[in-house]
Amino acid sequence: MIARNNIIQWLQQVEHPAKGDRNIVELGMVEDVDISGNSVTVTLGFAKHRDPLAEYLIGSAKAAIIRNAPSGTGVEIRTVIKEPAPKKKPGLDLGFEEISQVKHIIGIASGKGGVGKSTVSVNLAVALARLGYKVGLADADVYGPSVPKMTASEGMTPDAILEGEKEVIMPMEKYGVKWMSIGYFAKPEQALIWRGPMACNALKQMILQVRWGELDFLLIDMPPGTGDIHISLVHDIPLEGAVIVSTPQDVALADVEKGVNMFRNESVGKPIFGLVENMAWFTPAEHPDERYYIFGQGGGMRMAQKYDIPLLGQIPIVQSIREGGDSGEPAALSSRPDGLAFVALAEKLAESLK
Repeated sequence: MIARNNIIQWLQQVEHPAKGDRNIVELGMVEDVDISGNSVTVTLGFAKHRDPLAEYLIGSAKAAIIRNAPSGTGVEIRTVIKEPAPKKKPGLDLGFEEISQVKHIIGIASGKGGVGKSTVSVNLAVALARLGYKVGLADADVYGPSVPKMTASEGMTPDAILEGEKEVIMPMEKYGVKWMSIGYFAKPEQALIWRGPMACNALKQMILQVRWGELDFLLIDMPPGTGDIHISLVHDIPLEGAVIVSTPQDVALADVEKGVNMFRNESVGKPIFGLVENMAWFTPAEHPDERYYIFGQGGGMRMAQKYDIPLLGQIPIVQSIREGGDSGEPAALSSRPDGLAFVALAEKLAESLK
């Protein structure tokens, strides 16, 4: 039998990153705990202004109980507003004010995981910044956020500031790019146990409640596949279009077709600016002129021709790209062939949007 004090102890593991890492029990956010048989209902109280981390805290509270409670325990998290909400005023909710100065919002998508989409996204953002553009990147892969690791910004927490009744999140800045990721608000080893609607709401906060300022490009590193998060993004965010990342092998290209068809579906109707063929060939560092097509050759070009979309770039498999991702120093910072490949990709994307 679960006792109330057990639930309270588990909820003390849930820290509020914007409140000096104080936990939600210490902050007085736990309004009620109800235990009925093997079901637990927790009520969290929020102030009248919208907490930018509300969805994260709800998901973390539920995860903390599931992680510690006996198997089969049902968990529900309810919320209440501690003070009556004021009459709705412009700008209080998740409108488009914070992205009003962004010229181009581009989704970086892939039909399946494991094709290096996040690696391409991060390096493309850095390459665009190298070309003199003002760039931001929102890590929308809520189940596997990788931007903190790939930019060596793990452990950092963005500031949240209150402006009247509106609370906004300040992005991290590094390598000339503004970064935002749900990974900044969760510990690296923490699994985010979220259903689709909860993940979608958290994601929208990570984009629409961030003080991006004036940008030429806001790249959105989308999760792999064609699920409900993608549909929510294209319907709720003014996405201008997408870039699709794939490898040359047939199994990956087959999933590219699903991604192309999703963006071209009548209910979505977003243009595809091009295809990036990642892991196009392997080049040993000792023999930079040699190419080994270990995943096949020409698959990206054939797919681009089939769907009449540009092949924006071919990125080779080079050890330094992997090393840069692990160390937090993106390959696009360098003047090696791998770095220049990303710069060339950035040039083609920017040119296509003029």
